[in-house]
Amino acid sequence: MNQEDFPMLEKDIVYFDNGATTLKPKCVIDKMNEYYYNHTSNIHRGDYDAAIQTNQEYDHVREIVGEFINCDPNTVIFTSGATMSINLVVFGYMRSHLKKGDEVLLNKAEHASNILPWIRLAEEIGIVLKYVPLNDDYSLSLDNIKKNVTPNTKVISLAHVTNVIGDVRDIESIGRFCHEKHLLFHVDGAQSVPHMKVDFNNSYIDFLSFSGHKMCGPTGVGVLVGKKEYLEEMNPLCYGGGMNSFFEEDNSYELKEVPTKFEAGTPPIAEVIGLGEAITYLMKIGMDRIQKHEMMLKNYLLEQIKDISNIILYNKNSNSGILSFNIDGVFAQDTSIYLNHYHICVRAGNHCAKMLKDEMNIKNTVRVSMYFYNTKDDVDKLVSALKNSKDIFKIVV
Repeated sequence: MNQEDFPMLEKDIVYFDNGATTLKPKCVIDKMNEYYYNHTSNIHRGDYDAAIQTNQEYDHVREIVGEFINCDPNTVIFTSGATMSINLVVFGYMRSHLKKGDEVLLNKAEHASNILPWIRLAEEIGIVLKYVPLNDDYSLSLDNIKKNVTPNTKVISLAHVTNVIGDVRDIESIGRFCHEKHLLFHVDGAQSVPHMKVDFNNSYIDFLSFSGHKMCGPTGVGVLVGKKEYLEEMNPLCYGGGMNSFFEEDNSYELKEVPTKFEAGTPPIAEVIGLGEAITYLMKIGMDRIQKHEMMLKNYLLEQIKDISNIILYNKNSNSGILSFNIDGVFAQDTSIYLNHYHICVRAGNHCAKMLKDEMNIKNTVRVSMYFYNTKDDVDKLVSALKNSKDIFKIVV
C-alpha cells in the first residue's frame, strides 16, 4: 500500500523496523523543504510575509492533531518526542501533585521512557512504584490493575500498545476505571497513535504522549496532549523566549497561556510542519485501513512460519503488527545481522523494555514491526530467509 510514496523503498530493502522509526513519504519531505526554501522564519516574532505564513502553518498543526485524535487543539503541546512528553508529565505535573507514599502503577512491559522518569521521581519525593503483573501471554488486563489499586494509588501510566509484545491495552475500559476511582491516567501512544484510531476525549485519558517519527513524520518532534485543567497547573521544564508575557527586575514574571508556555525558545518548526503533513497523509489513507492491513500481514506471516520448527514465537496472539521471535539457539543480534544479508531490516535486543525479562525469562528478541507500506512479498522474503537459517553462522561469522 502506497509504496511509491516512499523514496527509501526505491532501495533494495525490506523494512520491518517500523516500531523504531517509520520511513518518510515524499509529501512530508517536500513540505519541510518548502519551509526551508520558501518561508524560513521564526514563529510568533515577525510581522513580514514569510513569518506570517510560518505562524499560520505551525499553529494549524494543532488543529490537525485535534482532528486526528479528537482533542482540543489548545491542549496540543509540541515536544521533542514521546520521551520528552512523558518527562513533562512526570516532572512538570506529577512532581508538584504527588507526595511521599503515593503509588503509581506501571508494568514491566513498558518502554524505558515510561519507567525511568518515574524511578527518578521516586528518588526525589518518595512515591511508590508498583508493577502490575502481566498475564501468561504477557498482556495486561484490567482485572490485574484493579487487584493492585489501593487507597494510596494516584496514577496509572501505561503504553496503549507495547513495543515488544505488541499487546493492545483496553484504554477505554482502563480510562473509565481511572475516572471512576479519581486516578490520573497517562497513556504512552508511541506505538498506537501511528497504527490505529485513538480517541483522546472519549477514552478518559488525562495525558497522551506520542512521537512524530513513528508515524511517517520527522525525528525530533512529538506531542503531549492533556486535559486543559491539568495543563494549566503543569509547570514548564524549560523557560525562555516566546513562552512569557513579561519579566521584570523585581523577579516578577508572567507565563503565556497553554500550550505556548511549554514551548520556550525556537521550536522544531520544520519538523512540526512536517508532522502536520504526515498526519494529514495518514488520515487520507485511513487509520482503520492501516490497522486492518497490518493485521492481515501479521496473520499471513504467522501462517507462513508456523511450520518452521526452530522459530520461537513470543506474541503470536497480540492484536498489532508487532511480532517478536527468536531462532532457537541463536542470539537475537546474530539473527538481525543474518537477515541484513538479505536486506531485511529488523530490530534485535531488549527494545528498551529491560524489565520485561523478568516476565519472559529472556533478555533479547528479534522484532518484526509492520506498517501499511509493507507487503506480502516483504513477508515472503523474510520467511524464505528464516527457512534457510540453518546456514546462519556461515553468513554471520
